[in-house]
Amino acid sequence: MVEVTMNGLEEMRKLIEEGDVDLLRTMVKRMAEALMDAEVDALCGAAHGERHPQRVNRRNGYRERAWDTRTGTIDLALPKLRSGSYFPDWLLAPRKRSEQALVAAIADAYLAGVSTRRVDKLVRTLGIEGISKSEVSRLVASLDEVVAAYRSRPLSGAYPFLALDALVVKAREGGRIASVACVHAVGVTADGRRESLGLELITSEDGAGWTAFLRGLVARGLSGVVLVTSDAHQGLTDAIAATLPGTSWQRCRTHFMRNLLTRVPRSAQPFVATLVRSIFAQPEAAQVHEQHGRVVAQLEERFAAAAELLEEAGPDVLAFTAVPKEVWRQVWSNNPLERLNREIRRRTDVVGIFPNRAAALRLVGAVLAEQNDEWADSGRRYMSLEAIAKTLTPGAAEPVLEVAMIAA
Repeated sequence: MVEVTMNGLEEMRKLIEEGDVDLLRTMVKRMAEALMDAEVDALCGAAHGERHPQRVNRRNGYRERAWDTRTGTIDLALPKLRSGSYFPDWLLAPRKRSEQALVAAIADAYLAGVSTRRVDKLVRTLGIEGISKSEVSRLVASLDEVVAAYRSRPLSGAYPFLALDALVVKAREGGRIASVACVHAVGVTADGRRESLGLELITSEDGAGWTAFLRGLVARGLSGVVLVTSDAHQGLTDAIAATLPGTSWQRCRTHFMRNLLTRVPRSAQPFVATLVRSIFAQPEAAQVHEQHGRVVAQLEERFAAAAELLEEAGPDVLAFTAVPKEVWRQVWSNNPLERLNREIRRRTDVVGIFPNRAAALRLVGAVLAEQNDEWADSGRRYMSLEAIAKTLTPGAAEPVLEVAMIAA
């Protein structure tokens, strides 16, 4: 066994000079074995090989034991005794912590979009014995509790602004590969902070699916919604009207622009896009509506179909003008939600096809729960208290503003 002597120090110095890649693992191994030697000497009443009248036991060789650490799997030589047995109590606690660290590492890798096969390669490069696909799936199931808590938590207080969107992933169902829509919502609280409110997987992005999702949010406490931003999916708009009566709907200007440009020749699209963007560049609500009328009149001369669509969609595309102009940029499109969707897609693309819906729900839910925690921990407001107060009705604005300031 290794003794902590000058010879041991010289050997360690030699490993450093040679640039041994396993230096840290070697140091951990030798320190652990030196500690076990000291404990066994104390149990025997004398050092190894020493003649002493108070000796009560002797060594009887060694047995190998694999020890998982953050530096990798280390093969330890545990001393054996002729009478009784020896096992270091401290080896059990680090092993438990090591397993917890391993679960966290694999869960983080999975959350980062690393496939189960690549996770196996990852842990092997860390010096830990390979983990099967079934073991990875079992370990990442620890995320289910986090996702379930995120999806079922009560929603309290008013959420003046709400953004809704969906993205499609592929999962195996009944022996075939099916497309599944992940619908989710982000709200702005009465104190101006963002929250990821919920997630649901539906077979198709239709009115029934969206209605069930929004009813679930209302049942959990969603209230006080003044403006909802989304694309113009018919099922979604019908669901908003059915579950959130009295709420204004803002048609996402980015999605609308894409639809509008399909009605003009490709060569004219840059000109038309610049012209329509001038509507949103106006400083006041009245000027926004005036510019909208001028742009419709100008487009009628050459692009009648585009002008007709712009005129029909006017009330929905310009709904943002009814709220304080300080928040126009945050509510007139779903771009903030699209950025979150890209982050989700970055993780799901690595997985490709999910083995089932539960796996897709676990990964997407974990990403959203993580994002929700980051927003909560940042302490930053997405909208000012003054803008929120202006948005709410005069009778509710002052109490909400006062409560938000006390909470801050």
